[in-house]
Amino acid sequence: MRKPGLTGCFALANNVVLPAKGLAPSGPDRLGSPPSAGTHRLSMPRRKIFHLALGGAALVAAPRIARGQTYPARPVRVIVGFPAGSSPDITARLVGQWLTERLGQQFIVDNRPGAGSNVATEAAVRAAPDGYTLLWVTSANAIGVTLYDNLNFDFIRDLAPVAGIIRVPNVMEVNPSVPVDTVPGFIAYAKAHPATINMGSGGIGTTPHLAGELFKMMTGINMLHVPYRGSPQATTDLIAGRVQVMFDVMPQSIAHVRARELRALAVTTGVRSAALPDVPTVSEFVPGYEASSWHGIAAPAKTPREIVDTLNKEIGAALADARLEARLADLGGAVLPGSPADFHKLVSEEIEKWAKVVKFVGLKPA
Repeated sequence: MRKPGLTGCFALANNVVLPAKGLAPSGPDRLGSPPSAGTHRLSMPRRKIFHLALGGAALVAAPRIARGQTYPARPVRVIVGFPAGSSPDITARLVGQWLTERLGQQFIVDNRPGAGSNVATEAAVRAAPDGYTLLWVTSANAIGVTLYDNLNFDFIRDLAPVAGIIRVPNVMEVNPSVPVDTVPGFIAYAKAHPATINMGSGGIGTTPHLAGELFKMMTGINMLHVPYRGSPQATTDLIAGRVQVMFDVMPQSIAHVRARELRALAVTTGVRSAALPDVPTVSEFVPGYEASSWHGIAAPAKTPREIVDTLNKEIGAALADARLEARLADLGGAVLPGSPADFHKLVSEEIEKWAKVVKFVGLKPA
């Protein structure tokens, strides 16, 4: 299958938008469908039944009326390709709650984990391009362009960039039982104990996985990659000592580092993080090393340009809000304000960067 080029809808066709998903707990597949519950028999007067029937008829007509109203006129679903408690889920819920309060409509998070976010991405690209389904885009999407050959969608063609949200460091962290306190100490320990260190990640092709592979490539050490269905499960096993090291995204693991359940050896960005100011960078010991995770929002292709612009404007306002910015900073993140074109540029650069790692290592999806 031909690899997608950096053209098409993600190259900023005039009317394209990203599918997004809300920030409330995982919801039903269809907005407006109630969660499954037991059935209750209720008795009521016929007059009340008649009024309820009239109300139901009004609801049926509502979607047609909503089309002429200002966007958003009903709840917006934001599809997140990772489980609850993961870094994308945490940040999506924070931003979604802000948008809910700002715009008066719920932005509902719909968790669809699996296959390096490809399950979520396919659901988003097949949604109606009306602005009511969005995709929470992450570094995993840029990695997947090269990693996966037989996808049922073209990431570049089938999605339109809306806005960047946040860039966060990964944290090189170990279980406290590992007898090292520094990156050089870890490298020496790994070389003295070849093929005995298990490296956890949230799955093949995720940023924690690729950050670890880049570290292996640049240091010449050997670690066994142990992929999980999501970072929360991998972090749980890291705390339990079933894996020894992880290059986890900071929002997922910073609380465990602060609680001393995990030992942070370094952050993976080029500069130190204000959230963990005493933790050095990997590049202080491995020159040229840099890896980070980022999040943004995209919409299905052919989403009207005015909706994309509205979303970009409101997301920009969210990222400029001092309270939200402080909350994201506490998770270790730096906001990524900018236009859809700015987000497109970031994605393009990340696709090229991680393609080199995927090809060098010879990675293949499971």
